[in-house]
Amino acid sequence: MRWELAVSDPTKVRRLAAALQELPDLRPIISSSAFRSTSDPAKPGGPLYTLAQLLVRRGLNEADAAAQYLNPCIAHLHTPERMTGIRAAVDRLDAAIERKEPMLIYGDYDVDGTMAIIILKAAIELCGGSADFHVPHRIREGYDLRDDVIERAAAAGIQLIISVDMGIRAFAPAETAQRLGVDLIVTDHHLPGADGVPNALCVVNPNQDGCAYPYKQLCGAGVAFKLAQALMQRRLDQKNHERMLRSFLKVVAIATIADAVPLTGENRVFAKLGLDELRRAVNPGLKALLEVAQISQKRPPNSTEVAFRIAPRINAAGRMDVARDVIELFSVKDAERARLLAGKLDRLNAERQEEERRIVKSVEERIAGEKALNEAYCIVVDGEGWHRGVIGIAATRVVERYHRPAIVISREGEEAFGSGRSIRPFHLLEAVEASRALFTRYGGHSHACGFSMPAASVGQLRNELDAFARTRLTMADFDPVLEVESELELDEVSPALYQVLRMLEPYGTGNHEPAFVSRGVRLIAPPKTLKDKHIKLKVKAGERREIMQEELSPVAVLVTPNCHPDSATIRRSEKTAMHEVKIGKRKPSPVFDALGWHMAERLQTTPVLAGDALDIAFTIGHNDHDEFGGIELTLRDFKDHSAEPASLVDSHS
Repeated sequence: MRWELAVSDPTKVRRLAAALQELPDLRPIISSSAFRSTSDPAKPGGPLYTLAQLLVRRGLNEADAAAQYLNPCIAHLHTPERMTGIRAAVDRLDAAIERKEPMLIYGDYDVDGTMAIIILKAAIELCGGSADFHVPHRIREGYDLRDDVIERAAAAGIQLIISVDMGIRAFAPAETAQRLGVDLIVTDHHLPGADGVPNALCVVNPNQDGCAYPYKQLCGAGVAFKLAQALMQRRLDQKNHERMLRSFLKVVAIATIADAVPLTGENRVFAKLGLDELRRAVNPGLKALLEVAQISQKRPPNSTEVAFRIAPRINAAGRMDVARDVIELFSVKDAERARLLAGKLDRLNAERQEEERRIVKSVEERIAGEKALNEAYCIVVDGEGWHRGVIGIAATRVVERYHRPAIVISREGEEAFGSGRSIRPFHLLEAVEASRALFTRYGGHSHACGFSMPAASVGQLRNELDAFARTRLTMADFDPVLEVESELELDEVSPALYQVLRMLEPYGTGNHEPAFVSRGVRLIAPPKTLKDKHIKLKVKAGERREIMQEELSPVAVLVTPNCHPDSATIRRSEKTAMHEVKIGKRKPSPVFDALGWHMAERLQTTPVLAGDALDIAFTIGHNDHDEFGGIELTLRDFKDHSAEPASLVDSHS
């Protein structure tokens, strides 16, 4: 793994670090007990200096911008009317509510789409209207608007359809709606194609040409939220409007995190406030979902819990069965019915996990057995009858293991359905568009794609995508990269630093959890293997074995070989440091547990012993256990320091 060091302008960092001390939101933390032992938190090595580095890295150079980032609030939401099409959409919704017209919300089957339906349906009903919904079946109907659904809606007397998280390329369905006298409002966040936008009553999408909305990275539920915000602003009094906005933030936060859009700008407001609101969930369905996901409401869930516990259970409905269950779960008032629905989602997620394991195992066997696949610049692998709802997740697992763009295809007779994921240097949609003639339909963005095609053309697609990838990628692009925020001495890791780092949460795309590097740290006990998969290292700042033997157990001392039997190999400054520790003039360095998840195999290729010096890359967390809790490190990577100190490559991104 290559470590890339982030570069920050030291002048900007020093200026911002000094300004952070004056921010009202930081004063309670600075005056807390965690900071009492910190001499000057704004100087290099201090927690505020480190925080300033991270903020400057995120483009936040001024105190006002930093304050808004660290403490977002409802007032930071943009005015929804700045988004092209929203005013016309609200006018039409308002008229439909006044005339008691039935409406249909047409949404996608994933987390983003189902959460968008829930938001807009609830907003319409709160404002006095009535709206039904349609979620397509992933296998039978596929993604996006369909003519036959619009025709059935028109026949049932529906005169207004609102799409959410889809529709930006639905040109033919828009024409069908117009022909049948049905007004179509398209709300979407996906990028429009070269042909512009469909001929709908209005299109609400911050990414359409000419839209002056200041934030372009919303997910589909985020766009639906802006429409709901504008509608409630018109029809509800101020008190109820703001109360309902806060209630909806729980749902839009789940969608925003699950859809992996950048957690910056307005998305950060959604995620930060929404996660906090989840602690106060009262909706029976949401409470039941949190329960089966084993998430306590004693504290706000973090983004990782949403992404890996909540979102997969919601997604499982659309992947393995029908997504209508999700909307019912969030709509039901009976707690027992809510528990039954949440339990069903939990079981479907377990089925999804098993199917995922089966597909990934088959893919790995294919890659191991076929030289062409093993050497491909873009991996394209297909199988008969692989579950269409799971191939996207399987593609993600292939990318994680092989660090190459990957497309997993399910063949079903004469048809084939594919889903792809990519690596940072490779624009996947651009690659797919280069082979557009092979597809019956396709779509996506830089890091993900989906398509359908004749099964007979899969081999040609494999050849074309690999050839395309070879014009864009080099072998160096396949090296996994870890972005490192800064080098940090282990002595600088403290409760004060942990407290200020928490203000950067929630972490996710565009705001990754900060990773740091410490060089030459000492392993003061033999490494432990946990459950045959994980490892735990006990480490401290780089001091030599003479000090460490005071901390090692007698058994560990006996079984650990002497690395430096000759004291002449220890530099004078290190001897002085050891003497100062022994006579009490210097505090001994703190000892940290460093947990390496799924790193047990690393000990086979990089064996380590107590007393070894390591370069470690890590994130900083906290173990809340009553007895042995405290600051805890999570290993991202480790390397042998004594053999060859790990180099950091400057990154100016």
